[in-house]
Amino acid sequence: MKKKFTEKQIHILDIAEELIARKGYEGTSVRDICSKANINVAMISYYFGSKEKMMSYLYQYRVLKTRENFSEFADTIKDGKPEMQMKEMVKFIISQLFKYNYFHGFVTQELRHSDQVKNELLDCYQLFVRKIDEVTKKGVASGVFTFTPKPEDLLTVIIGATLFVIRNKNFYELYVPHKDSDSYDKEAEKKVRVNTLMSVFAILGYATD
Repeated sequence: MKKKFTEKQIHILDIAEELIARKGYEGTSVRDICSKANINVAMISYYFGSKEKMMSYLYQYRVLKTRENFSEFADTIKDGKPEMQMKEMVKFIISQLFKYNYFHGFVTQELRHSDQVKNELLDCYQLFVRKIDEVTKKGVASGVFTFTPKPEDLLTVIIGATLFVIRNKNFYELYVPHKDSDSYDKEAEKKVRVNTLMSVFAILGYATD
């Protein structure tokens, strides 16, 4: 991580992410970020170029952190049963997509223009695929899973289902009991997690409890 960003940049990005998560991108000004980070406004231009470019840096930073966290997480559960590992990895990916859902509109635009963002995201996806493949093969070898689907297809099921729900809230909220936005997010994530796990385990030929 330090090879990609300086400690000062990381400090600013952490503050920016906290504010954007709470107030949204449009609702967060450069002055808000600088005030909370205790820096001069000119430092945003110095380190990132502009607020818009800072968002690109922030997304790269978040992808790198997610990749690091997933790698560490997968390592902590590597000795568990294959079905447990698969379940926890699916839950991890879905939870990250929901937690940082404010990035998704930005990502759709940025992927058209930034090779750096594309490459960071590609590396992250490939790590997911490798870990899913390892657990799938372990499960088949031990007789827990019946089938050996392509890991990239399983990842597509996981991410595709989650992003559909995140991007189509006006549709999905019709089928999720909720009182407010926070309760919707919690219940929607729960519903997606349950349904996606059913799909993934069905594809693997594993009967869930």
